[in-house]
Amino acid sequence: MSTTTLTQSPAPTAEPTTEPPRRSLARDTGIVLARELRPVLGDPFSVIFSLIQPLFFLGLFGPLLVGNLEAGVPGGSVWQWFVPAIIVMISLFGSSTVGANLLFELQTGAHERMLVTPLGRSSLLVGRALKEIVTLVVQALIIVLVMLPFGFTLYPVGAVLGLALLAVLGVGISSLSYALALAVRKQDWMFWIVQQTLVFPLMILSGMLLPLEGGPGWMQALAKVNPLTYIVDAERALFAGDLGAPAVLWGFVAAGLTAVVGLWLGIRSMRHSD
Repeated sequence: MSTTTLTQSPAPTAEPTTEPPRRSLARDTGIVLARELRPVLGDPFSVIFSLIQPLFFLGLFGPLLVGNLEAGVPGGSVWQWFVPAIIVMISLFGSSTVGANLLFELQTGAHERMLVTPLGRSSLLVGRALKEIVTLVVQALIIVLVMLPFGFTLYPVGAVLGLALLAVLGVGISSLSYALALAVRKQDWMFWIVQQTLVFPLMILSGMLLPLEGGPGWMQALAKVNPLTYIVDAERALFAGDLGAPAVLWGFVAAGLTAVVGLWLGIRSMRHSD
């Protein structure tokens, strides 16, 4: 007669559960920003070379303004009126062309590799836009240092607030630029047609280069619905040290609305491109 020995198996132990780390917008944005800045740090002279066009505007267009509008601009100083507009121009051109970088990444497959990472879609937009702001800060510093001997007066607090305003605007315009790049990804040549068709009228109708007070009524009406008009007015007030001017508040409102609309369209376009 045989006996059967029953062995009791040990109770199963619960497997430790590891939850994926919670994502942080600030952390993800920092990762994207570091990735975008790496090529710039490897070639810092590209930041200086990109200033050739703004310096041409200051060197060739500025003296014409001095000779014709010296007493007709607010404050009576053409450089105090014109230099902030040039800084806005640098921000506008830089942020509106970032979609071209996305088109290149679409061709090489780099964008698809970024989409499969756990990085938030909004961080992909904000991080890339902030890269343009870092570049803008360096370029604005160079512009200001160049213009100080010519009578331009620097108000540090106003300048810092002005750059913060352009940072908000840059996020919005960069996001719109990315949305445009994704929309024309199969016909990338359309990107430059749409970009230039929109940017130059917005620039002219903002009073960036010439005062619009003497322009026709239809032009002044279009300027009032142009968000860039309020940005340019706010920058001129901030760089003049007039921090409490009503134009500053309206400038931040216009930049904030642009950022909200741009991020909404940009994130929506990225989700649809997955």
